[in-house]
Parts: sequence; C-alpha cells; structure tokens
Amino acid sequence: MNLRFLFVLLLVLLPVVSFSQSPVFKEYGTRFRIGDQQNWAAKELQNQRWKKDLEFVPNGQVFWSRTKIDILEPPEPLQPYGLRLEVYAEYEVFWDGVLIGKNGNPGQEADLPPEGELWTTFSIPTHLTHEGEHVIAMRLSNYYFPDHVGIYDLKIDNYNDLVTERLIQNSYMHIFAGAFLVASIYFLFLFLGNKKEYPTLIFSISCFLFFSLTMTHFVRTTFPIHYSLHVIRLEVITSLMFGISFLIPLYLSIQFPYPKRKFFLGIYTGILIYFFITKQHFFDFTILAMVICLWVFSFGIAVNGIYKKAKGALLLLLTLLFCLFIGYSVSFNVSLFTGFSLILLNMLYLLSLRIKEQRLAYEKSLVQSTRLRLELLKKNIQPHFLMNTLTSLIDWIEEAPKKGVLFIEALAKEFDLLSQIENQTLIPVAQEIALCRAHLDIMEYRKEINYTWEEEGIDLGQKIPPGILHTLLENGITHSMPLKDNRIKFKLIFESNSDCKWYTFLTFAAPLNQDENKRKEGTGLRYIKARLRESYHDKWELTSEPVGHGWKNTIKIYT
Repeated sequence: MNLRFLFVLLLVLLPVVSFSQSPVFKEYGTRFRIGDQQNWAAKELQNQRWKKDLEFVPNGQVFWSRTKIDILEPPEPLQPYGLRLEVYAEYEVFWDGVLIGKNGNPGQEADLPPEGELWTTFSIPTHLTHEGEHVIAMRLSNYYFPDHVGIYDLKIDNYNDLVTERLIQNSYMHIFAGAFLVASIYFLFLFLGNKKEYPTLIFSISCFLFFSLTMTHFVRTTFPIHYSLHVIRLEVITSLMFGISFLIPLYLSIQFPYPKRKFFLGIYTGILIYFFITKQHFFDFTILAMVICLWVFSFGIAVNGIYKKAKGALLLLLTLLFCLFIGYSVSFNVSLFTGFSLILLNMLYLLSLRIKEQRLAYEKSLVQSTRLRLELLKKNIQPHFLMNTLTSLIDWIEEAPKKGVLFIEALAKEFDLLSQIENQTLIPVAQEIALCRAHLDIMEYRKEINYTWEEEGIDLGQKIPPGILHTLLENGITHSMPLKDNRIKFKLIFESNSDCKWYTFLTFAAPLNQDENKRKEGTGLRYIKARLRESYHDKWELTSEPVGHGWKNTIKIYT
C-alpha cells in the first residue's frame, strides 16, 4: 500500500519538476558604477575599475551594470534567442551596445508613475548572437528599493521557449493549486459536519495556504508586477510559509501524540515567530529557516511515531527523507513546492486512515447499539420473568380480580415504556424514572413486598442512556431482602457542578446472603457500562459498593 501511494505521489508531482536542457550561454561576473554616460553601453568599454557590488544607490540615481556573456552555440534559423531578466529596477538593456529593450523610465521614477514589470523577456537580434563573447549593459534606477542592487535572474534561450515556458509551467501549477483548493473546500465542509474533528480543519487550512502560496509565487506570469510591489509579494509568501510551517507539525502532533506535546509545540512556535519577526526583511533566509525547522520537527514526530508503532509513521519518515533528497537534487523553489506537496498528500493519507477508523468505529457502534437494544428487551421480556409474572397474575385474578386488573395495567405500562425507549440512545430522566416506578408496581404484586421510591434534586431536563437506572433497580431487587417491616426503599439523588454531573442510586435493604458484599460484575453492570461508553465514550465513571444501609451505586458523567 505504501509503495503504491508513493508511486501516485510521483505521478502527481511530475508537472512540478522541470527538466532543464544544457545552457546555451555562460555568464561571468557583473560590475556596477553609479553615473550615467551613454558610451558605457559599448561592447569594447573596459570596466575593470567598476565595482563588483553596490550596496546602496540613493535618491533614484542612475547607475549602470555590465555583464560578460559567452554564447556557446548560435541560434537555429528563424529561432532568435531571448533574454529574460528579473531586476529590482526600471532599466534599459543593451546587447553589445545595441538597445534591445526598455522596461520603465530609469532616472525619472521620482517624477513619473511606476512603469514596467519585474520579470521581462526581450528578443535579441539574430545577427548579434553569434558564438563567442558578448556584453549585456544595463542603464538602471531603483528609486523604491535603493538597497536592492543587482540582477537576480538572467537567462538566455530560444525566445519562443522563454515566453511559453512559464505559461506552460503556470498552467500546470494552476491545475495543481486548484486540486488543493478543491481539497480545502471539501475537507472544510467535512469539518462543518463534525466540528470536533480538528485535524480535518487543520488539513483544510493547510491546503488553502498551500494553494495561496502557489498562486502568489506564480502570479508573476498571470499579472504584471512592478518591482516596487515585489516586497509585498515576498511578505505575503513569508506569512503563508509561517502558517504552513506551524500547521503541518500541529497536525502531525495530533496524529502522532508524544509526551509534553504543548511544551514542545510552544518552543517550536516561538522559534518560528523569532525568524518571522526578527528576520522578516531577509526573505530567502527566513523561508529557508522555517522550512528547516518544519522538517526537523516533523522528522522527530515521525521517529517517535515509529517507536510507538503508529500506523502511517513509517510512510511519513520516508516522505521526509525523500523531500531531503529532492532538496539536494533540484533548485530550492522546485524542492519547496515538491516537498510541501508530498507532505500534504501524506497528511491526506493519514487523514484517510483516521476517517476509515472512524467509519469502522461507527459501524461497530451501530452493531453495539443494536445489541444493547436487544439486551434491554431481553432483560425485561425473558421467559423466566414472564412465567413468574403471569403465575402471580393468575393468583391475583383468582383471589382479588380488581388488583389483578391493576397488575395488568402496571405490566402494560412497563412494556409500553420499553417500546418507546428501545431505539433511543439517550432518553429524558423522567421517562427512565417512570419505567422504574412501573417496574416496582409489578414487583410489588409479584413478591408482595412494599417497595418505595424517593428522589432528590432531580433535573427533569437531563438525559441518560435508557435502562441504566432500571438495571440498577433490578439488581437491588434481586440481591436484597426486605427489612423487618417488609419494605425495600430506593432513592435516586442528582448532583452537578461545572466539571461533571452524577447520579447516586441507594438501596435500603438487607443483603440476600453474607457474600453480597463481594458481589461480582454481572450482565446488568456490563450493560450499564456499555450504554455509558456508547453515549459518553470515556467521560464517565461507575462505582458500586456496599454501605451500612444496603448498597450504593454512583454514575458520574464528565462534561
């Protein structure tokens, strides 16, 4: 199963990974100089005294850059080369002294509105791209970000390929991102159907953040962006990265619990916040730091899960190791999206396991509920009970017909109440008390013992599983002898506080024999526990113990 799942992941992620061809150019170092002279565009200009770096260009001044390029092979006929640039500036581009493109208004940014795009592609005349040495000269100004000086991306290739490459890549990535958007919406609706399933909500938000991250990263082809807006884009990407880096370990911590979970999650969150706040202007460093923190923390969770033999932990570990391999094999951007995709799909697999377990538990609960309903009927309509009841009924009809009629009415009332509650998981406590009173009426005719019922502090708005008080009543009748005045008393007390509510069921009677103080758990108590587990899972407690006046049962339900 795990191997098939990894194979599917690889098929899904094929569009993400780009396979690069051998380059057609070789790039050398770039040199800079503040000033503005048109002859600086000339190919023959000697620029050895130019600076290798410029840290700051104030007030939107014009500066120049020169980059030596070697063309390794000439272009094919009718297929000119193109030049793709990513530069934080408005600029003019010269190839061997010939102007091949303009992006904005360098030197006039303070007076004119922003113009031009951050990512641009220019066509290079074929007669200028012969094999050998060439020079790219640029006349620039970066009024909005004077401390961002440099050429951040430069690529030369077939012009048509450069133009269409990102469009094709973006079409794949839009489809890819759309799949995570659909998953986000789907699992959001699943969560709204069961608001206690927080892993489903976390996964939904993680998918939406990853969708947003993908769309923000590849927005450069969809919408033109001026370089002055690029920092905002990077801040959005960093914020989305922070959210994803926090939610993925949180989700894994819920799937694979470990000791002191809140403590370690708190430390991890603090580290993320530190990088996010103190290093917010070093975008690449901040994103890399958060990715490393995410990987290390998730790796620790996976190892702990394997140690505890948790289902899915081994697959998570293999996924993380595969992400590490991808990180060393391809560029950071490709490894980032591939890695997140693998981890999110792994989270989806873990969530599917969780949903499967819940479905099996639900089906098991249905079987259990049916069995409990049959047990409830069986407890009250068993042949032994009916035979003794009918025998007593015959005697009453022969000796006192009017009381015999009352006996029949009490029996009919109990059976009517049983038919009303047999298919319910929870019933009003008033209905349960009515069932108990009806049963005492029957047993009083059968055994000719004076049974009394008392209540204290009962909240009639409360609900309880059907038959649990009735079962305690039956146990009290079966395992008790009447007091000297031929009387057995039962008392039900209800109490509650902010943490829990509890019912105390007291039996005032003499024990049937000396071994009653060591009463073993029988069918009745097992039925009560099963009903409590069905309705309250593990949030309940049942105690049963002898006391001076008879027997005491306590049912505590935690809120």
